[in-house]
Amino acid sequence: MNENTALHDFQEPEITSKVERMRHSAAHVMAHAVKNLYPAAKFGIGPTIENGFYYDMDIPGVKLVNEDLEKIEAEMKKITKANATLVKAELSIGDAISKFESEGQTYKVEIIKALQAAGESVVTTFTEGDFTDLCKGPHIMRAGDIGNGYKLMSIAGAYWRGKETNPMLTRIYGVLFEKKAQLDEYLTMLEEAKKRDHRKLGKELDLFSFIPEAPASPFFHPKGTAIYNRLVQYMRDLYVPYGYEEVITPQIMDVSLWKTSGHYDNYKDSMYFTNIDEREFAVKPMNCPAHTFIYASSKRSYRDLPIRFADFGRLHRYEKSGATAGLTRVRTFCQDDAHIFCTPEQIELEIKKVIEMVLKTYAFFNFTDVEINLSTRPEKRVGSDELWDTAENGLKKVLDGLNMPYVINAGDGAFYGPKIDFRVSDALKRKHQLGTIQLDFNMPKRFNLEYTGSDNSSPTPVMVHRAVFGSLERFIGILIEHVAGAFPFWLAPIQARLVPVADQNKEYVAAFTKELRLMGLRVDIDDRNESMGLKTREAQITKIPFSLVAGDRDIASGGFAVRKYGETNMKLMSKDEIVTLFRELNAEPMKVALSVET
Repeated sequence: MNENTALHDFQEPEITSKVERMRHSAAHVMAHAVKNLYPAAKFGIGPTIENGFYYDMDIPGVKLVNEDLEKIEAEMKKITKANATLVKAELSIGDAISKFESEGQTYKVEIIKALQAAGESVVTTFTEGDFTDLCKGPHIMRAGDIGNGYKLMSIAGAYWRGKETNPMLTRIYGVLFEKKAQLDEYLTMLEEAKKRDHRKLGKELDLFSFIPEAPASPFFHPKGTAIYNRLVQYMRDLYVPYGYEEVITPQIMDVSLWKTSGHYDNYKDSMYFTNIDEREFAVKPMNCPAHTFIYASSKRSYRDLPIRFADFGRLHRYEKSGATAGLTRVRTFCQDDAHIFCTPEQIELEIKKVIEMVLKTYAFFNFTDVEINLSTRPEKRVGSDELWDTAENGLKKVLDGLNMPYVINAGDGAFYGPKIDFRVSDALKRKHQLGTIQLDFNMPKRFNLEYTGSDNSSPTPVMVHRAVFGSLERFIGILIEHVAGAFPFWLAPIQARLVPVADQNKEYVAAFTKELRLMGLRVDIDDRNESMGLKTREAQITKIPFSLVAGDRDIASGGFAVRKYGETNMKLMSKDEIVTLFRELNAEPMKVALSVET
């Protein structure tokens, strides 16, 4: 349950709404059900989470499997049918320790002792029927008030308090909604999510793969690489009107650089290191320090600023194996990364331009629901509070000036500066963080960067870190699920498949295939000795945007029977009409770049 503590290890979100109280109480009822079925169970914590709840527990001698969830749910229904009241009580620390020690609840005792060490003298418990739990509340009035819109979903392992040196507990996840209809809608969405899973579609569409010898490091196949490169080209086209210059920087640099930047002290647990010629080097997890060297390689004047360096360099960051997931959490990736060096007076306009760039891009990819978070200073950081005040106020000023609603995400800034994060909702209304804008007064100081001011002074530039897609790997994973693998024409790995009906049509089809390829279009030909029905089904399964079929009659008219993905009708089009259509569709991304006012 949500423990009565202000300690970081046990902090949980405040419960403010009715549905959160229902979820909180459902976690309590689930723990009660587990206790009835497995009397030796010991309980850790079980907070509410988005759409539901979980509870961590230790059941000696028992390894729960997903098939056990049905049994636990049945026991929960017995408890809710009894509909006992949840009764709150206060206990002194001493009485609470005695009570939970006598019941063998060692994890609860640990929590209570931590509260005692923090100066607490009283804790609260809630009792429902014959089950009492350490909990600060609030709850619904009676067990039955959790309704019937809940379901236990899965079982996972979780280290106690998130530390690998602590015991591994069993975590049971559940979801709960106020109404059964909402639960049904959610479960339907989950089924659709399984169909759209980018790991599943990535294999089916032959886009990428993973091997044990390179954990959490994707191998992009030719089709996946076509998507990857087209996204890079989209961004490169956008860099032209926004005034970015692309740079290339080393993968491995002396560790002294990372000590100067602050990464060694604040980020080294996520970095890879190696020794070369008795020197310690680090594989870069970020591009920013390298860009400071390019900036410092020439004398800069205020007239030169802003300078915008973009970099598609490969990055490596260590992620725990339990945290990696397909393309969305990997150990090697590429960002559409860039750093802007500017004067303090230029900050507002530069950030506005980046926000425009971000929102134009998301709208183009049909991510129409965008949430903006302002992430403020973390506990572990570099720089003075004065600089952090200036940076945070600078970002607030821009957002307020644009009348953009945003959510304060306290303590989630980068160690070198606050940031604006962008979260998009996909076709299934799931939220994903993509782009970021980070305002950094610290790193330029640490690398002694300067420019010549209008008064011949030598002020330090401000550094804006920004990414629009974020990690290309992550963006591709999210996009695959957003479009269910059916990419728009300009991005599709195979844009059209040409199919001759009979042997005598092959030469005609092959000639037009060559013509389209010379135009830079990604097309292939299916001239196998198989039925047209099979070829048509395969083109639909692989989600190719267009199928172009040529039989004797089509050739006599000088065209093809054209079928668009997802449609059943075929339309006779001339070769010139097809070329015009394909060129127009292929140029869609350029319209975004052309819409930028320079």
